[in-house]
Amino acid sequence: MKEKYFKYANLLLKKGLCIKKDQPLIINAPIQAIDFIRVLTEVAFSLGVRDIYYDWSDDELKHTTLKYSNEEQIKKSPFWNKTIHDEYAKKNAAFLFLVSSNDNIMEDIPADKLKVASSHSIKTRTLYRKLQENNQIDWCIAAVSTEEWGKMIYKEEPNPQEKLWETIFDICLINDKDPCLSWDKHMKENKLLCQKLTNLSIKSLHYQNSLGTNLQIELSKNALWCGGSSLINGEEPIVNIPTEEVFTTPNKYKTNGTVYCSKPLIHSGITIKDIVLEFKDGKVIGYDASSGKSELKNILEFDEESSMLGEVALVDYKSKISASNILFYETLYDENASCHIALGQGFKECLNDSERLTDDDLEKIGYNKSKNHIDIMIGTKDLTITATTYDDKLITIFKNGSFNI
Repeated sequence: MKEKYFKYANLLLKKGLCIKKDQPLIINAPIQAIDFIRVLTEVAFSLGVRDIYYDWSDDELKHTTLKYSNEEQIKKSPFWNKTIHDEYAKKNAAFLFLVSSNDNIMEDIPADKLKVASSHSIKTRTLYRKLQENNQIDWCIAAVSTEEWGKMIYKEEPNPQEKLWETIFDICLINDKDPCLSWDKHMKENKLLCQKLTNLSIKSLHYQNSLGTNLQIELSKNALWCGGSSLINGEEPIVNIPTEEVFTTPNKYKTNGTVYCSKPLIHSGITIKDIVLEFKDGKVIGYDASSGKSELKNILEFDEESSMLGEVALVDYKSKISASNILFYETLYDENASCHIALGQGFKECLNDSERLTDDDLEKIGYNKSKNHIDIMIGTKDLTITATTYDDKLITIFKNGSFNI
């Protein structure tokens, strides 16, 4: 296991962050992953990192804090007061976010407290978020196995945490002889697919499947398709490990129809199941869920544009994560097993010449400037997506859940 920890740590630091000698590093991680963090720290120091800040998290401690704290006390907690991120952003630090899952741990916490916590976490790191939005800071999200998450997926296994680690290693190509080389190849293929989609000059996407999804999403002429790596400070860090998606930013005003979500979403420790969203002229005008509906309401009402789309992403149903047939209950993995949409903030990197666009330009082309960004999975094995191009061609780019181009 320790040998694979070292290979995983090398991948995250060298390819996920493109870490540089003497670059400060923030590691946000659950305390249950301490064994891996010790290895990660050793690898970071061997690569010349000397300033590491550990931003620890723990779902049980978060739950207890929320249970007994009022709004002002919540805002003072380091779990949600993230001013340290802005301090490290000023130092051009790299940010590594290590995630796990813990099903419905916050189900007894009032929705208003959860909203205060998530909102404050965003508001206290405005510089970091600005730099991230403009691709001016190194960051990466990856997963670590914990006992709680392992038990959610491998209930019958004698050692579910170790079993989940093995699944993570397999999906992240750690079992390959040279994982970094394997990821270079994977990202090259991803870029070719992005270029193919961009060259089509797609005006709109029409989604249909047997769940009842009938959704029309329009793109601007500025739209570019991007993948899991971004050009940041002259390097191309892989900001999500793993990644299978290609994505773009739609016109926030031009989504119409109904979408039925295919996987649950865990947000703020609440599991939201069977999400249904109805859009008109870009905004969600109706919604439902079989559980977690109050948390879905929090998402939609986070700010003025959080009920509008900022991303559409395509993932082949036959991709490696999808083929595992595992429901991970963690967005990083579930979104890379399924086509998805995101409510909230768009990606400027998906707009041609975005660095030259003024705020007025961005508004005219429908760029979503929400402070939130929540991915919702909608892919199915029978999903069909028909594209209309700007030269009025109809192209079925997705058939039976997979690419058709």
